Amino acid sequence: MIFLLLVTALGLPPGPPEGAPLSGQALEQRTHEVASLLRCPVCQGMSVADSPSTVALDMKQHVHELLARGYTEEQILSYFESSYGQFVRLKPRNPLVWILPVVVFLIGAVLVVVTLRRLSSPTTENRELRTDNPYLDRVRELVEKE
Repeated sequence: MIFLLLVTALGLPPGPPEGAPLSGQALEQRTHEVASLLRCPVCQGMSVADSPSTVALDMKQHVHELLARGYTEEQILSYFESSYGQFVRLKPRNPLVWILPVVVFLIGAVLVVVTLRRLSSPTTENRELRTDNPYLDRVRELVEKE
């Protein structure tokens, strides 16, 4: 029932099927492989192949039908991406999605370390006060003792 609604709502991928139609054991294996590349919109942490949700089962059935008609993996992934957004892919096409958070974290860590070092080291102005004014040096020593 939901599969029919999904097919009716989403239609077929654009363009004619480019691959050879599959059947039998090859179709089942390929269905699992392609469904493993799609994220379940309900579970979000699981692939469509592993999720027990109704939506994932319907998506897997849709993948099965598309492969049986001869659509390629990329056509199927693009088709689901056009419906659900790039989030539906478990492995994004752009590797920047994986690299950018690490780079931002490293830049943030460097900024924190640099800021902490600046705050903990005496400034040049304080050093000049110690060497130029003995009265201030004595007051500073007394304050540091307490």
